[in-house]
Amino acid sequence: MASDTVIHVEHLAKRYLIQHQSAGVKKGTGKMLSERVQASAKGLLGGFFGRNKDIETGKSTTEEFWALKDVSFDVKRGEVLGIVGRNGAGKSTLLKLLSRITDPTRGEIRIKGRVASLLEVGTGFHPELTGRENVFLNGAILGMSREQIRSKFDEIVAFAEIEKFLDTPVKYYSSGMYVRLAFAVAAHLEPDILIVDEVLAVGDMAFQKKCLASMEATTKQGRTVLLVSHNMPTVLSLCTRAVLLSGGVVAAEGAPASVLETYQSAYRAGSLSSDSSKDCRLLRTWIGEDPATSQSGVPMSTAFEIQFEYEVQNARGRNFVPYIQVDTDGGQCVFHVNSEDVSDAGDGRWRASCTVPAWLLNAGGHHVTIVVVGFSSNSYDICLHEPTALSFTVMEDTPHPGRYAYAGHVPGAIWPRLDWKVSKLD
Repeated sequence: MASDTVIHVEHLAKRYLIQHQSAGVKKGTGKMLSERVQASAKGLLGGFFGRNKDIETGKSTTEEFWALKDVSFDVKRGEVLGIVGRNGAGKSTLLKLLSRITDPTRGEIRIKGRVASLLEVGTGFHPELTGRENVFLNGAILGMSREQIRSKFDEIVAFAEIEKFLDTPVKYYSSGMYVRLAFAVAAHLEPDILIVDEVLAVGDMAFQKKCLASMEATTKQGRTVLLVSHNMPTVLSLCTRAVLLSGGVVAAEGAPASVLETYQSAYRAGSLSSDSSKDCRLLRTWIGEDPATSQSGVPMSTAFEIQFEYEVQNARGRNFVPYIQVDTDGGQCVFHVNSEDVSDAGDGRWRASCTVPAWLLNAGGHHVTIVVVGFSSNSYDICLHEPTALSFTVMEDTPHPGRYAYAGHVPGAIWPRLDWKVSKLD
């Protein structure tokens, strides 16, 4: 490894084994305790000696999934490496491997220096400890002495803007508060390498700008940053180099402008598309009014448009109906909706737009699946099915009117403002 290389990745691969519950009688149902223990033991041994078999049917219940297949690259000291690609391309898996959260199935990772990671919201924080206690815990994990952490403590608190909640257990923090404190800790405890996932998008716009300025200052001090982002302008302005992942392999590497052009060209050509027929092709997607300035973050208090263009290439007299499904980062379906304006026109380019009202979605990351269905008099065809064609983050830009003094996380995929009537009875 060259003297100025701080990260060396060679032929990296990561396999996951996905367990499937087979149809039929569930394991353990209606059995005596002794039989359940015996079945569990057989399942455990099956996991050691081969693919797990269903006790009742003998059918395989384990599927192999390769999140990364053969990834190689180097990162030099002081670089800002942007990692881009569609959801499911392997970006987050790569960051977890580099952060030593999980081990590779094969391949080699060599790292010089101390690494701080900001991945999923809450990673590295103990929910029962206060913000103050978690600052010291994270510093200790990074190998810093108590005196070193104390010398940075005031800067961390000021950057995170959570002074009033510093002695509150972090389990009561909102996702935005979590991220503010996590980034402040990661950036101010002076790691040699800072690894940041798209989680930053949970913060409000002002805090995002502050984080980007902090990362820029970090690189000027000779430290290295790895950034996963769906925000193309951020990658262009901040990163010195970029890597495009597709299907678990490196599809392009080099200058950010060149890599992003490859990404967008491949998407337009359909080579990164997952499931489209010859009858219909997705052309582009965006959030907001202007496709040239698609929003990656939308305020909770403002309505916004989900828009996309598609091309019908073989209409054959069918009516075409566009659908969208919006899911949370955790895979929960928030809603599935279709246009009620059915078009029976033939081949050509079409634009669909769906307005999402203000005060509907809860804060956090969201993904849009796009579907176009062709209907005839007695049948239908799914002509376009594009999972996670678009991603965006809802931000609580101003405190929700229903918060009052509560600062913690509000559960649920939606947080709507509904009409209430409250009256005194006596």
